[in-house]
Amino acid sequence: MRAADLFVKSLEAEGVRYVFGLPGEETLDLVDALDASDSIQFITTRHEQGAAFMADVHGRLTGKAGVCLSTLGPGATNLITGVADANLDRAPLVAITGQAELERTHKESHQYIDIVDHFRAVTKWNVRIQRPSVIPEVVRKAFKLAQTEKPGACHIELPEDVAAEEAEGHPIPPSPPVLYAPEEESLREAARWITESRHPIILAGNGVIRTGASPSLRAFVETAHIPVATTFMGKGAVSSLSPYSLQAIGLQAHDYVSCGFDRADLVIAVGYDLVEYAPKHWNAEGEKRIIHIDSTEAEVDREYCCAAELVGDIGATLDALRALVEPREETDYHSTLRDIIHNELEEMAHSDAFPIVPQRILRDLREVMAPEDILISDVGAHKMWVARLYRAYEPGTVIISNGFAAMGIALPGAIAASLVHPQRRVVAVCGDGGFLMNVQELETAKRLGAKFTVLIWTDGTYGLIDWKQRTRFSRAAGVEFGNPDWLGLAEAFGIRGYRPASAEELLPSLQAAFDGDGPALVDVAVDYREN
Repeated sequence: MRAADLFVKSLEAEGVRYVFGLPGEETLDLVDALDASDSIQFITTRHEQGAAFMADVHGRLTGKAGVCLSTLGPGATNLITGVADANLDRAPLVAITGQAELERTHKESHQYIDIVDHFRAVTKWNVRIQRPSVIPEVVRKAFKLAQTEKPGACHIELPEDVAAEEAEGHPIPPSPPVLYAPEEESLREAARWITESRHPIILAGNGVIRTGASPSLRAFVETAHIPVATTFMGKGAVSSLSPYSLQAIGLQAHDYVSCGFDRADLVIAVGYDLVEYAPKHWNAEGEKRIIHIDSTEAEVDREYCCAAELVGDIGATLDALRALVEPREETDYHSTLRDIIHNELEEMAHSDAFPIVPQRILRDLREVMAPEDILISDVGAHKMWVARLYRAYEPGTVIISNGFAAMGIALPGAIAASLVHPQRRVVAVCGDGGFLMNVQELETAKRLGAKFTVLIWTDGTYGLIDWKQRTRFSRAAGVEFGNPDWLGLAEAFGIRGYRPASAEELLPSLQAAFDGDGPALVDVAVDYREN
């Protein structure tokens, strides 16, 4: 067999179902081998960045590395933004790129650049395959590292001449990761600090969801009676309906939930990633006692000096800690704070104003979405509203990029989500700026018959930058732009489009979009003065 065939057999051994990407001259043998596979579907995308974002979200939803493919040179560099997003958002991903034949990699050559060097900064590990015999080891190592805590991106380069060579060998079967537990002494010390604290608070992050520790966290919260706030990427770790939920924290401006951290004398950080929301925003003086519960050791940060680090399997750690703590009496402070937050979430949710206020948009969207349905948020001002107001009931149902925070992820991400969970409703919530960054993937969605809705918040500006500029300088600059006719664009791609002309029309427009076949688009005029 060819090296390309051995490569595909190794992907099959990893359980890969989809490879997202574009074909190229330097990947002819590899694409041909993928086409012959009985278990892997090659999803042709319209841009490599879209392919990487699809693999990114696929990895976040499944816990198994999503796979994207490009050719050499410009195809490979087009992947980088999506690969970097997966790496900093802790999503398992394996990127595969073609390359020129080895005999011309030592000199100036058409489309040749050192892609391995380019990907080094945005991956956990990457390598060029120079001999067919190492393919099973390379593929297994890439998937193992991509999926090992903290997960991220790996990259494999397969030169075209190596892919065409004859090869022998067999894939290396995957093995389950080794899960560790913290020492008993550390657990007892942490339990003592929790018992002695007057105003503890839990900060739950992305790690809770990606390690499947949400049930353990919920049980711990119910036993210990400690309020919990989630990061943007931790939404759903505890239900928004929990009596101990303080919703999400992450606005750099001082939000209501930040008051809970102001009062806290102990912060229990569970699966918390510093890339999302720096400790300086909730521990500016660096004086709070912190218990770090995660699968890896704490990052070094002057505002994140931990009194205890419980490193190991997050779910098992929480289960062990739950057996050592006593239920607490709920404080008036936290119950009042929770009431204020929940009441504020409802404010303006029934406003009939047009353009429509963000609170009404998210209230109506939540009404048509079941608890297990999936929202993919793009990056922009709307992301802040989604994180703050949209109620998440189950883990893995609100996907927000807040590590690398790359615009353009929502539309390709929704395609991946519809493939992973075809029985659920999926919505891509986009600003009119981010939506156009990967709008070409509407054709991919239409071709696949992917069933999801794109909800565009239209205001003609890069709203988040506008917000920050006005906050800092009292004026905005360079943020305004024009838009095409979204309904005409939808028609050109052969998909259904809706444009509510009033707040009252939004809910029926959303319902019609979800009830039809294939992808749909809803264009909603948003009033961002609420920012």
